[in-house]
Amino acid sequence: MLNAKAFGLACGILWALCVLVFAATSTWFNYGTEFAMILATVYKGYAPTVPGAIIGAVWGFFDAGVGGWLLALLYNTLARRV
Repeated sequence: MLNAKAFGLACGILWALCVLVFAATSTWFNYGTEFAMILATVYKGYAPTVPGAIIGAVWGFFDAGVGGWLLALLYNTLARRV
């Protein structure tokens, strides 16, 4: 059985860090700018800037946190039935 709260938190933290890294590589190395623009369509306020990266990381934390929590709940439900 997975701890749904811990799994959701871990997913949220990991994705928030990824969003920050995407913004940094897009800004400093001009790498992945297309992906950064795709993220900007999903996360309102996200941009390859410092404030935009923080806004995107917050959005990403909640997005992946809720998604990870739901995934763990689904896994636990299915694991009980099998």
